[in-house]
Amino acid sequence: MSTNDTLLISPNHPVFDLPEIVAIEHGLFARHGLRVDFARADESAYDPSERDPIARRKEALFESESADVYNLCEWGGIDRLERGHRSGRIDHLRPAVVAQALVSFDPTLNEPHDLGGVPVAVNEFTGSHYTALHLLGNTLARQEIVVRHVGSPHLRLRALRSGDFRAAMLMEPFLSVALKEGAHLLGSYFYRGSQVVAPHLGQEGRDAYIVAVNEAVDLIHELPWHESARHIVREVEGELDPEELGRSYMRYTHARPFAPKRFHESYAWMKSWGLTEGRNDHRSLLGTG
Repeated sequence: MSTNDTLLISPNHPVFDLPEIVAIEHGLFARHGLRVDFARADESAYDPSERDPIARRKEALFESESADVYNLCEWGGIDRLERGHRSGRIDHLRPAVVAQALVSFDPTLNEPHDLGGVPVAVNEFTGSHYTALHLLGNTLARQEIVVRHVGSPHLRLRALRSGDFRAAMLMEPFLSVALKEGAHLLGSYFYRGSQVVAPHLGQEGRDAYIVAVNEAVDLIHELPWHESARHIVREVEGELDPEELGRSYMRYTHARPFAPKRFHESYAWMKSWGLTEGRNDHRSLLGTG
């Protein structure tokens, strides 16, 4: 990629993209010789209940070469590279460390043990799905765990409100909205995500990208929190003010390498659940060979 090219990010939820949002807003990418922006797309063209991960907005933009990079959970990054048709690689673990929380309005559900046989609303093959399996798998027998695909966090919150589901996995800002409305926590699981990048992006550009987002992380910590919170709560406009969004369920650290040990642990876990055929390794998915 030349310095005259614009590197396009396929957008995720702002809670995950916050370092990139701040880096663009404050000119940090430009400071390191990069032109970076978010890919534009008509959101109405994408079904928020879409079951096929590759047909969802951020994946579809990458697959169609309308975007060069995007982030998602580490397990999802592995899945998309194995499932998709466009080649790519996992470059690093993103700065955003976010919790998916198991929440309910049902007073009879109070701990993960109560979820045996109870369907939990998730977005299949995303952080909400994988973390539900991690969270419940530490308590329940696998055959007792029931996760059901509903779709985006907007839809999962709606399913909770309507009573269609007694429990759901939610992240911020939807989590704070649910808690504000009287929902309660049954558990939470913090996780990093991975950054998927297109094959044409060179090492120099990728390194500059990481330096810029790390500087954005430092700036997030220096600025008053409401400066960052305003970006996150825009997904629930009118339901939550920036001042109402706490920092308990998200944090931002410098990007990290996806080390072989961690990769092998995550990949083995996915294989144990039948979430991958296991045909790849650290070298093939991270381009380390």
